Amino acid sequence: MIRRKVESELQRWLESGTDRALVVTGARQVGKTYLVRNFAAKHFKNVAYFDLATDRATLEAFAAATSADDLSLRISIATDVPLTPGDTVIIIDEVQEVPEILTFVKALVQKHNFRYILSGSLLEVRLEAVSSLPVGYATNLQMFGLDFEEFCWAMGLTNQAFTELRTSFTASTPVPDFLHKRLLDLWHRYLIVGGMPQAVADYAVHGDVDRVREIQTDIRDYYRQDITKYAPRELRLILTDIFDLIPSELQMPNRRFKLSDIRDVKRYSQVQQHFLWLAGAGVALPTYNVDAPVRPLLASQQRNVFKLFASDVGLLTSSFPKPALLGLLDGSSDINLGGITENAVATQLAAHGFALRYFTSKKIGELDFVVENNGGEVAALEVKSGSRFRSHTALNNALDVPEYTIDRAFVFVDSPKVNLEENGKILYAPIYCASLLEYDKTV
Repeated sequence: MIRRKVESELQRWLESGTDRALVVTGARQVGKTYLVRNFAAKHFKNVAYFDLATDRATLEAFAAATSADDLSLRISIATDVPLTPGDTVIIIDEVQEVPEILTFVKALVQKHNFRYILSGSLLEVRLEAVSSLPVGYATNLQMFGLDFEEFCWAMGLTNQAFTELRTSFTASTPVPDFLHKRLLDLWHRYLIVGGMPQAVADYAVHGDVDRVREIQTDIRDYYRQDITKYAPRELRLILTDIFDLIPSELQMPNRRFKLSDIRDVKRYSQVQQHFLWLAGAGVALPTYNVDAPVRPLLASQQRNVFKLFASDVGLLTSSFPKPALLGLLDGSSDINLGGITENAVATQLAAHGFALRYFTSKKIGELDFVVENNGGEVAALEVKSGSRFRSHTALNNALDVPEYTIDRAFVFVDSPKVNLEENGKILYAPIYCASLLEYDKTV
């Protein structure tokens, strides 16, 4: 059974009244359709569901709508479900196929007769041609793959385990040894399986990595197909190049994406739209450099210096040869564990609401991540493996600069020998604790 934290967001939308539609976005295969259909079945007597990706007739009918009233008429004709005011939800899935539908949302919700859920992938890159968006009349919800805690639930870990972990993390006291070992083992499995719901559900039942890798390979192929289908024609070739380069770029010592590795590219301006497209499609996570770790971080963000992580760590590791996976379980892989582990941390931060940034300078060194929560607190994060986790010159240098507004520093370590330990502003923590940081909570 796959449980998702985002269900609480759907519940809030349901209780907020009838004056807003719900727009659910996210990369393909993150579980949008299952989530909204399952939620709707629990809370509404009547569910009218339309899939614009598979129902050609409905797609053409909805695309021809000229107004909200016209669309309402077409909806009523296209469904056999009774449309009873007050207990009916209308779900339009794969709405990126006809993004103009979003222009009618304001008028639809103002009727106050039905609830509306629109879901789709690539919406951010498909909405450029839409003339009028329903600002103020839609609740936007971005979905990601399962985070580490959700993965642990799927593997049978109880809520009490993470309650215990949060208690230890908040108090900076060691995680109980039995729980520490279990979570570290699950973290290493998470590096292989990742958070795509289909992969997680299959692994929970069969425990077969070969089956998981088949699913992951299919998803990566879907992403390439989306590039061919939805991206502007002039961007497609280089977009595919960039997407396929992500694993090898993360094997580089500094993880920074080298533009020179892209065919016939010399300047960032040549590929800026390509990177924005991949980010908007939800298949990659750009992590931008900041000039200084000073709040607000956005003010010093550099767009042309960045790392590019995969949107799911399992999709990343599935691109490597299978023998490398055994080493992931015990930390002895021939592939660069640092890049994979950083990618996993990046997915946790993104799923929990943080904008992804890092800091590097010749004088100070490099901080793997620099994040800012909604209260303006800034935290520096280092990701380490092995016994030399106390060696973090860049972090020490940064903490010694009075002008830098670093409120807290974390060193997340992938090692069975490292438990929670506080030293001044620095908290040393097991790698899985990176999944506890949240944008809406204090650092």
